[in-house]
This record gives sequence, structure tokens and C-alpha cells, in this order.
Amino acid sequence: MHLAQPCSTLTRVRIQVRGIVQGVGFRPFVFSLARRYSLTGLVFNNTTGVLIDVEGNSNAIEQFIDEIKTGAPPLALVESIERGEDLSPAHYGDFLIAESTHEGERHVPVSADTATCEDCVREMFDPADRRYRYPFINCTNCGPRFTIIEAVPYDRAQTTMRDFEMCGACRAEYENPLDRRFHAEPTACPDCGPRLHLTDAGGRVVEFDEGDGLDIIGRVRRLLSAGKIVAVKGIGGYHLACDALDAVAVESLRARKYREDKPFALMASSVEVVRRYCVVSKAEEDLLLSTSRPVVLLARKAGSNLPAAVAPGVNTFGFMLPYTPLHQLLLEDLDWPLVMTSGNVSDEPICFEDGDARERLHEITDYLLHHDRRIKMRADDSVARVRGGREMILRRSRGYAPAPLKVGFKFGREILACGAELKNTFCLVRDRHAFVSHHIGDLENLETLRSYECGIEHFKRLFHLRPRVIAYDLHPEYLSTKYALALDEIPDKVGVQHHHAHVASCMADNRIEGELIGVALDGLGFGEDGRLWGGEFFVADFCDAERVAHLDYIPMPGGARAVREPWRMAAVYLHRAMGDDFLKLDIPFVRAMDARAWATLRRMAATRTNSPETSSMGRLFDAVSALLGVRNTVNYEGQAAIELEALADASCAEAYEFEFGAGGSIIRAEAVIRRAVEDILDGCPPARVSAKFQLGVAQLIAVVAHRVRDERQLNRVVLSGGVFQNMFLLDNVCRTLKADGFEVFTHSRVPPNDGGISFGQAAIANARVTAGRI
Repeated sequence: MHLAQPCSTLTRVRIQVRGIVQGVGFRPFVFSLARRYSLTGLVFNNTTGVLIDVEGNSNAIEQFIDEIKTGAPPLALVESIERGEDLSPAHYGDFLIAESTHEGERHVPVSADTATCEDCVREMFDPADRRYRYPFINCTNCGPRFTIIEAVPYDRAQTTMRDFEMCGACRAEYENPLDRRFHAEPTACPDCGPRLHLTDAGGRVVEFDEGDGLDIIGRVRRLLSAGKIVAVKGIGGYHLACDALDAVAVESLRARKYREDKPFALMASSVEVVRRYCVVSKAEEDLLLSTSRPVVLLARKAGSNLPAAVAPGVNTFGFMLPYTPLHQLLLEDLDWPLVMTSGNVSDEPICFEDGDARERLHEITDYLLHHDRRIKMRADDSVARVRGGREMILRRSRGYAPAPLKVGFKFGREILACGAELKNTFCLVRDRHAFVSHHIGDLENLETLRSYECGIEHFKRLFHLRPRVIAYDLHPEYLSTKYALALDEIPDKVGVQHHHAHVASCMADNRIEGELIGVALDGLGFGEDGRLWGGEFFVADFCDAERVAHLDYIPMPGGARAVREPWRMAAVYLHRAMGDDFLKLDIPFVRAMDARAWATLRRMAATRTNSPETSSMGRLFDAVSALLGVRNTVNYEGQAAIELEALADASCAEAYEFEFGAGGSIIRAEAVIRRAVEDILDGCPPARVSAKFQLGVAQLIAVVAHRVRDERQLNRVVLSGGVFQNMFLLDNVCRTLKADGFEVFTHSRVPPNDGGISFGQAAIANARVTAGRI
């Protein structure tokens, strides 16, 4: 590179850099760059990012600024560089990294936790390196961030690493501008850093002749090989690990965790091991190897030797690669995968504190592998997949949160959006950034509610946000809604309809605005008429959503029980389509149905006794699943629909047709149910019936979109809601709409499921603030 030549003119300027620039090696990068350009001055963290006070040749300063924009460290995200007015020379003698300042408004994005970099992995397996086999090795390019930070600016004293005083060798690296660990806040080594310890389920420490990490890790590997279940403390909480090839261990884990069918996540040592079990494209390989290291849903290969209990009823496996040094050591040279599922009892938050893990996991696990680096904020593994070469987030948590999402508009006020009940996230906003939280989970118990409340307070402190507007779901019984309405200190409250939030979430995800066609298909959401929606078509923008079509309402006998028992929805749909004559049908579903149970259901539905009405597409998927004998009852959310998707015959091209009533705005499913029954009676394979139904839903979306386009001259279609996690459906919908000239938008940065609701709520609340409606 050609460097500017020195001259007698001395220029001094202050440069404020904003973005993800703390904890990512940005100050060392600036330091080295300034030295290279023969500049003097200071660089330090402040409450809005990184401030540079630089002095030297004016041409060199301009080149210095240009290279800050183009050559930042891999984990940094430079969003703005503000060059101040020229200042009087200070005649600095050198360029230094100065102490951080804590004054002023705190507007600093925080980096997500990142996977161990190649340099650290290489050092960890180098016998000559002083961190050889050290399970907490890290540097400025990798390691824990969000899960250990307590406050900003990001300095060691404001992380949980303040519990460990650096030894002389680590301090020398930390203070050496030419070292990769220069100002690496979590840096440590075997002499001064965190340590492992192993206990049995009763909390008794397992002693060794030599009490170092290598012996513990070797022992844990032997325990896993012997069929034991081990709770392993990671970056954001505990995993429950076992040998994925050991059917007895996998079944035992299911029984102890009370997780009957929901697929387990798997961890493999390399992409090569993953390829033995799954088809892996180049885009999927890149996602597996990314610094975020999510669980990636992959098409499974036929003939896998993994036990059926790993992922029953589905045609995918969820794989991730090691993202901590401890994982690297546990899976070293292992040519088969481990189950790595969240360390909790089903439906509870992941354990992240040692005492809590001992209390809640002792009946599940045989051993617990602890370490003494405290976790400030729990974070589950993220889940993603690749569609059309593009990443599609299904759960946004570890490795992604709390990195801000940039939107295509400016938030006029600071807003707290409280999210939904299931797959909850919350969202706080400022300027052009949305801080969508890590995955909280289902707000259905006290522990998860506490995690939710603690998370909101932590984000408010971390990003110095004081929301004056709060957005919430219309469902009066959601704990997130009750939380919002009880916050007296936030004066302006905005109720947001669930499915409008879905559509707005996808709009904000794609940075688009203006009126368009919104399709929101999911399990349930409280509607503006007090009924349970879920099969919705809108003409929408950020402010408003006009409901232009929806599935016809049908009773849900037993309310929430109808969600857990899809056979109830199949029965009421059969009755709606065929009357009492459906009881004469010679099909397996009717033959197996209990006549007395149906009589009770019929009375409940007829009298609307504990039978709320719903327009949910998710419940229609449940009905077809039960009708085909796929699922009469479910053990986790969406199971019936997920297994119905897995069943579909991809070679099928025939689709069932929906009918319309009431001027074209009411979508009736009776003809679809009758056609499915006819096919079952004719011996049509269930896989083809499944495909015909799902292709019929795709065709329905296209028909409604065409009608709205003709009436309203709108050509953009947004697809959101949990039903669009179904890749068979989504691919067919997108293919059909695009062939007809529609511009189609799907999710990428936030989930289509309820994990994206808070993002949409924030966008809607902001639009109404901007319009003067709040």
C-alpha cells in the first residue's frame, strides 16, 4: 500500500465510529492502522462506540479513515464514521489505546457470542502452546460476548471475567498492540482463567489423580461412550449430551427430560461427519461453518444409522458444529455425532447457573460438567435453514442476539415490544435499529416469565434505553400482554393484532414499506373480533391491516385441548363437510374414533361450550394430519403439521381446491376435506393426499393474491406466520406467485413464527407514532 508522505502541516481530528465496534478487536485494529500511517493520538471505547483522536498528515488521516471503513476486523460492523471539525494540534508523541469513558448516552451495540476462530483452535491443539487443550481459549476474533457482558463500554471489568485476574503472561499479551489478544477482554489461560469440574448427579465432585481439564474432558468422553448422559455448561447455558448412536441413551434422555418426540439437536466434529447423515449444499456448509454456528436443519439421507428416537417423524436432522473450545475437545476426532439438547426439563428455560443446573437437572443427567465462568444472560442455540441459497432464521438466539437489526426507517421514539406467548422474544428500538432479544421461550410458567423480565431489564441497561411506548399482543391472557399493561411507568400503550404483527415483521425484515398483500398463516392469534385467527389475508402497511379474506370459522372443542389433540379438529371438519354421515365412513380415522367422545365433542361444538371459533390454517393442517392417521395427539407445538409436511409426496402435482363464500372473503375447506376422504376411500397413498392438500393451500394463496391484485393493483406479497416454516408449502407458494409476476417476500433475519412478532409490533407502533395516532 502507498502511504501518504509526511509534511509540515499537522492536522488533528476526532472520529466517532458507531456500530458493533466493542469487543471485536476494533481498538487494536485502529492502533495498528495509525502506527502504519505514522499517526499519533488516542483511541478508546465510549458510550456510543469508539472515539479516535488522531493527529498527523492530513492525507494520511483521510487514507486512515478510508481503511477503517473497508478493513475493519471480521466481527466488527461499522455503521457510521463521523469526522469532526479540525482541532488545534495536541502534539501527541505516540498513538495509544486509552481507558474507556463511561459518560454520556450509551448507544453501543453489543456483539453476539462467536464460534472459536481457526487461530485459537490451532493453538489449542498445539502441544507447544501454553494454552494447549485449554477449554476457554479465545481472542479478539472469537469467544463469549453477549452472555458475559454486564454493562457497556465493553471492558473486562464489566463482564463476568472480572472474577479472574490475568496472570503476567496474559497481561503481556493483552497490552501488546501486535498480539491477537490485545485488549481481548475474556482472555485467559490455564494459570489464571476458568476451570472445569465434574460432579455426579448428586453434586459430589468427581476426583482425579491429576485434576486438570484434560483428565476431566477425557473422562467425560468415556462417560458418553459408555451411554451416560452428561450436562455440559457452554457459553449460554447447559446442554444435555449423550452418544447419538446409542439408542438406549437417547431413549433414556427422552424419558428423563419428558420430551417424547420433539427432534433433538446434534453436534458433529466436522462437516464431513454431518455429510454421512445429511445432504449438505455449499450454502448449508457455509452456514454450519459461520461464526454464528446455528443448528442447521438439513435433509436426512436414506439409511441413516442414527436411532429413530433422535428425530422421529421428520425428514430432517438439526446439526451444528462445535462453537466453543470445550466442544472442540469433547468431539475431537469423534466420527459420530452427539445429541446436544437444551439443558432443561421440557417447556422450562435453559439452565445457566450452576446451582440451578444441579437442582433442575439432577434427575435427568448422570453427570454435570461445570465451569466457573459465570453466565450473565442465558442464550439457547439458534436454529436456521437454507432456502433458495438464503439463510432463514427459525430461532434467533446465541450467535445472533443481541446484534441490532437495521430497518429501512427511523424509529421516532424508543419502544418496547413485548412479543407473543409462544417462542417469545421482546424488542427494543432506537434510531434505525431494532434490538430483538434472544429466544425466551414459551411464556407459560413462572421461570420463563422471570427470564423474560430479567432480559428486558438487562437490555434496557445494556443499551441505555428508556422506552416511552409499549406494544403488546391483543390476547388478554398472554403473560406478555399482562406484563405490558401493568407497566405504569410507560404511558403510551399500543395493542397490536397478532397477524398484522407477522406481516409487519416480514416487511421490516425485508426493509420494505407501503401497502401490499399480507398472508399470515399460523396456529392461533387473537383477532380484532375476539375470535382466534390464523388463516388471514390482508391489504396491509405498517399502520393498518385490512382483512380481505380468511378461512371460515370452525369450533375448537375443548379449546387448548383441541391443539393437543388434532383428532378433535378432524372430527369437527368432517362433520362440517359431511354432517353426521361421516360416522358411516369406512376409513381408519372414523373406525378408531370413540363414539362417546365424539358425542361429547358434538354437543360442545353445537352449544359453543369451551369451543372458541377459529380461522386457523394451523388447525386445518392438524385436521388433515389426524384424518390421514399421522397424528391424533401431539407432544410438541406444530408436530402434526411438521409430520404432515414430511409425509408429502414431492412428485405429486395435483391440488385440492378450496371454495369461497360470502362475496369471496370467506374461504371454505369442506370441499378439500371431502376430496381427501374420497382419495382415502379409493386407496390413494397418504403421502399423495398430504401433497394434494398442501398444494391446494399454495394454490389458494395464489388465487386470493390474484383477486386482490385485480381489485387493488397491488403486486407485492408478504408471507409470514409459523405455517411458512413448511418448506414444501413455501417453495410451492413462491414458485406459483413468482411465475404469475408477483414480487414475493419471505423471512430471513427474523423467524416467520412467533419469534418475529415483537419485531413486527415495534414497526407497527412506530408507524402509528409517526402518524400521530399515539
